Amino acid sequence: MITILLADDHHIVRQGVRALLEAEPDLKVVAETGDGLETLRTIERLKPNVLVLDLMMPGLNGLEVVRRASKLSPHTHTVVLSMYADEAYVLEALRNGAVGYVLKDSSATDLVKAIREAAIGRRYLSPPLSDRAIEAYRERAAATAVDRYETLTAREREVLHLAAEGYTNAEIAARLGISQRTAETHRAHLMRKLGLHTQADLIRYALRRGIIPMED
Repeated sequence: MITILLADDHHIVRQGVRALLEAEPDLKVVAETGDGLETLRTIERLKPNVLVLDLMMPGLNGLEVVRRASKLSPHTHTVVLSMYADEAYVLEALRNGAVGYVLKDSSATDLVKAIREAAIGRRYLSPPLSDRAIEAYRERAAATAVDRYETLTAREREVLHLAAEGYTNAEIAARLGISQRTAETHRAHLMRKLGLHTQADLIRYALRRGIIPMED
């Protein structure tokens, strides 16, 4: 039996995916979450075989969740289920540790196959994605400048995400279980590292980076 954690901030999406997966005799959804930070806590507690994860999550974005999930539970393999087909998203998800990437307009068969492949540690990309296209993009991206985001600590990334969602320093401190002064320090450090000066700069950066979604 392959145990699965579903992480998507839309309840109706989770309901549909859960029904689809539990129709398969070898798949079992053991939990659902709608928040990035809660997803990490659930992974650490349950250690499922497969995490099925949306990229755009409140609390902490999916790319950062992928990065940390394998450290919390090395035997949990991640399949990203996303509406974003851009090579940049796919490449970063794979770099961060995902083994599967399935588009939300793919067939149910693609998702089920991705989960079964992920459970044994094999990569699966749903059409029209391909390893060749991702490798070509990786080679182009390798020629670009160093990414400042990579200089941020794990805590600074959490603060960046919550700040971009509009949380105050006091609210960030309460959410992360740290003091307000510590939250302020992390915020100041990440702003300096990223070369940002205002809250508007921070939000623009988060939108560009895909940390928070563009509004419809």
